[in-house]
Amino acid sequence: MKLLLILLTSLFSQANTYYAEGNYAEAAAQYEQIIASTSDEISSDYAMVYYNLGNAYFKQGELAQSILAYERALRLQPSLKDAKHNLQFAQSRIVDNIEDTHSFFLSNWLKAVRNALSERTWVMLSISLFLLTLVGFFFFAFSRTIWLRKTAFYTSLVALLISVGACANAGSLHQRDTERAEAIITQGIVNAKASPDRSGTELFTIHEGTKVKITETIGEWCCIEVGNNIGWMQLTHLERI
Repeated sequence: MKLLLILLTSLFSQANTYYAEGNYAEAAAQYEQIIASTSDEISSDYAMVYYNLGNAYFKQGELAQSILAYERALRLQPSLKDAKHNLQFAQSRIVDNIEDTHSFFLSNWLKAVRNALSERTWVMLSISLFLLTLVGFFFFAFSRTIWLRKTAFYTSLVALLISVGACANAGSLHQRDTERAEAIITQGIVNAKASPDRSGTELFTIHEGTKVKITETIGEWCCIEVGNNIGWMQLTHLERI
C-alpha cells in the first residue's frame, strides 16, 4: 500500500510537470493512469486529480472529456470552487443550451442543497445532529429548570428534523452515485431516435458536452432525457459521470 502511494504521488507530480510544460496530452495520460491504478472506491482525495485532468483535456480542446472530469471532481468534493468555475466555463462553450421547462424551482433548489455536500459529509452531519437530539431530550426529560427544558426541547426538535433531512440527502446521493444515471455526450453530434434501432426516426440532435439522464438501457442502446426531450441513442455516444 505504501509503495502504491509513493508511485501515485510520483505520477501526480510528473503529470503536473507535464501540464506546466504545456504537454497536456502526456499530463492527461498520467492523470488517467493514477485513476486507473486506484480501487473502485475513489476517495475525495482524488478530486484534484479529476480537476487537473479536466484542465488538461480543456487545454487540448476536448470539451466533453473536460466537463466529464470536472463533474466527477465535484462528485468527490462538492466544495471545490475552481472545479465549479471551470465546469461552468466549459459548459458555456457547448453548442446545446437545453432547459427543462417542466422542472419545478423547488426541486432544483433541493437538488442544489443536496449537491452542496458529499455523501460522507451528510452522513456525519446526520449522526452528529442525532446525537445532539439525544442530548437535548435527556435535558428535557431530567432537567427541573423550565427555560432549560424548553430550550432543550426545541433544540432537539430542530436537530432531529435537520438530521432526517441530512440522512435523506445522503441516501439520495448514494442512489445517484450507484445508479450513475447522469452522463455526458462524448461524440461530436448525436441524433436521438424514437426507438432503439439505427433505422429509427430521428427526433432531435445533441452535441458533445451535453449532460443527459439515462432512464433505461436495452443492449447497446439507452433511453435518455435532456430538458423536455426523450430519445434513444447508443451507449458508445456517451459516458456516465
